[in-house]
Amino acid sequence: MEGLEHILGEHPFFAGFDSAHSRLISGCARNHRFDAGHYLFREGEPANEFFLIRHGKVALEIVAPGQAPIVVATLGAGEIVGASWLVPPYRWNFDARAVELTRAIGMDARCLRDKCEADHDLGYALMKRFLPIFVKRLDATRLQLLDVYGKR
Repeated sequence: MEGLEHILGEHPFFAGFDSAHSRLISGCARNHRFDAGHYLFREGEPANEFFLIRHGKVALEIVAPGQAPIVVATLGAGEIVGASWLVPPYRWNFDARAVELTRAIGMDARCLRDKCEADHDLGYALMKRFLPIFVKRLDATRLQLLDVYGKR
């Protein structure tokens, strides 16, 4: 796992992460490759992983019945995809689709939750990294809604 530990350490999400915690979480990691058009996950499915994008682009989409998908965000290298693994009932709230060939590290959600439960310092360190992402994406969604509905 030394290779994945090194790759995780180079990803902006884990940059500067405690080395003991990096060793712990690397056991939860595996490489993924998604061709353009392939779904990383679909809304309503179990949120069993989150993904660190190494290369490529992923669109987060919402789908209304009878309508084309609406892209709410496009994420690229250095970003993460998926936070529903943190919140029960651990189900995806969006679709995530590779826009182009995408390479990512998948982090097994149950493995991470178990490690965070056993080591609360690790859990706190992860929450400190996820919370700014939540706030940023919520703010981007708010601005997008203002742009769409604020022009009445």
